[in-house]
Amino acid sequence: MTVIREDDFIQSVADALQFISYYHPLDYIEHLGRAYEREQSPAAKDAIAQILTNSKMCAEGKRPLCQDTGIVNMFLKVGMDVRWGTKRSLADMIDEGVRLAYNNPDNKLRASVVDDPLFARKNTRDNSPAVFHVELLPGAEVEVTVAAKGGGSENKSKFVMLNPSDSIVDWVLKTVPTMGAGWCPPGMLGIGVGGTAEKAMLLAKESLMEPLDMHELLARGPQGKADELRIELYEKVNALGIGAQGLGGLTTVLDVKLKLFPTHAASKPVAMIPNCA
Repeated sequence: MTVIREDDFIQSVADALQFISYYHPLDYIEHLGRAYEREQSPAAKDAIAQILTNSKMCAEGKRPLCQDTGIVNMFLKVGMDVRWGTKRSLADMIDEGVRLAYNNPDNKLRASVVDDPLFARKNTRDNSPAVFHVELLPGAEVEVTVAAKGGGSENKSKFVMLNPSDSIVDWVLKTVPTMGAGWCPPGMLGIGVGGTAEKAMLLAKESLMEPLDMHELLARGPQGKADELRIELYEKVNALGIGAQGLGGLTTVLDVKLKLFPTHAASKPVAMIPNCA
């Protein structure tokens, strides 16, 4: 039986959050580099160049990619044969890892979380608590995916309950221009369809944790209706001309992700969440 020790888990959470604060994923950099090469608008090309330059400087200096170091989102896949070597709750351990990461003296991260959200809105000063989701699976391993979601992109999240016959493409193309540039494109769009209202939102957020693969998808071609929809949305959203940082140009999104779940016959819940540069 696998034993997950308290200190190991907490330190792993802290290390992961520090890591993502100054390293862009390689797939993002590769997709952004291709966008730079094909961009024709001088303003948009310059904006993409600044993002790439910033990314290199942050990786070398181990300093945050953005002044908004986000609210922590976590997805955990926990094997049912795992035993936890702790008397603390999972939430307590996660939040302790967040505290260690955001107050790391070598790379202190901005604390953005306020409690309570409605009245006092007092900063917790350590960016806790995190928002996390747990899936129990067979096996004896724990897989943790972490993200730090900036307020600019999170605030542009959208949800709609469409009629079953309504077009998702039409809704996305109508909605994206209303989001402006406050979500700092070029980035990703995560789209969740199905389940219930809250499930669709979770699907959209989960989809953003997947690697960018639009370049590979375009090269190999679609292998089903979901792939076809992703390509259609990618091409039509980019054709809107919003562009990098809202300056116009060819690339507003680097990828469009899609996750589906069975739903009630009378419903079509659709969520869309952007991820920023």
